[in-house]
Amino acid sequence: MLKLLMIQSDMPNEMANAVTEPEGISLKFIDLAMKGGWIMIPILVLSIIAVYIFVDRYFAIKKAGKIDTSLLEKVKIYITGGKIDAALALCKSNDNPASRMIEKGVSRIGRPLTDVNAAIETVGNLEISKLEKGLPVLASVAGGAPMIGFLGTVMGMIQAFYDMSNAGNNIDVTLLSAGIYQAMVTTVAGLIVGIIAYFAYNILVTNVEKVVFKMEATTSEFMDLLNEPV
Repeated sequence: MLKLLMIQSDMPNEMANAVTEPEGISLKFIDLAMKGGWIMIPILVLSIIAVYIFVDRYFAIKKAGKIDTSLLEKVKIYITGGKIDAALALCKSNDNPASRMIEKGVSRIGRPLTDVNAAIETVGNLEISKLEKGLPVLASVAGGAPMIGFLGTVMGMIQAFYDMSNAGNNIDVTLLSAGIYQAMVTTVAGLIVGIIAYFAYNILVTNVEKVVFKMEATTSEFMDLLNEPV
């Protein structure tokens, strides 16, 4: 009787252990990513490209946006004093698109204002193209990564149904479920990379627009400076 009571007293502990420590499958992130198969390789490559472009362009655009507000005043003093070379040297000492545009304008002083304006616009277009370098690739990553993920999902589903057809009458539910969740991994990975690249692209485009606005404002002030009566 005592042994029976001891056995009964141990049963709740065993049941508690069975409830609190269930046996199941726990997947780590790396293990889950490996389930996606070879299609995860191009998605990983696209993610690296997206991160590289964003970091590189973000700091380049941020540097381009730092414009010396007193630059035009100093250039005006040099120009009115006939010190064109000093004005050019001052512009060269400032490494940003706006200063390079003013430098081109200063080098064209003495020519018609339309020629000066055209030269400044040409430099401005070149500077904008430099700032936008890599943005089309980032936009392609934003659109292409989810598509590659969907491709991996479709391929995984085809493989899952193919395995089921070969199983014949011995069809197991785990045979289909395993193939499906493995296939969905590529969709999740592609969407994550695509969403991050999409937001990164829009952040960079917004920053470029801010720099372009500063460049246009600086150009307008410089042209007003040239139009002032001597």
